[in-house]
Amino acid sequence: MAITREDVVHVAGLARLALTEEEVELYTAQLQRILEYVEKLSGVDTRGVEPTTYTVPMVEVMRDDVVEGSLKPEEALRNAPEKDRGCFKVPKIIE
Repeated sequence: MAITREDVVHVAGLARLALTEEEVELYTAQLQRILEYVEKLSGVDTRGVEPTTYTVPMVEVMRDDVVEGSLKPEEALRNAPEKDRGCFKVPKIIE
């Protein structure tokens, strides 16, 4: 499959990219080399090779969600600069 200059200009238009003539020529050549390499890869015999989605084994890094006790209100408010009726008291920020 060959990629043409018009293909590059069309895709650049879809991506809303303004390309110079030099860039169009450069990208046409680069994309053509990429497609040639993909064609070469499609000829490789992969029978017996298991499909993979990750190159390294996946490891569960999350801990189990275990319900634990929480702080008592008195303990949570112990170091509060100001408190009022069992709640943290903060300065008013809305006028």
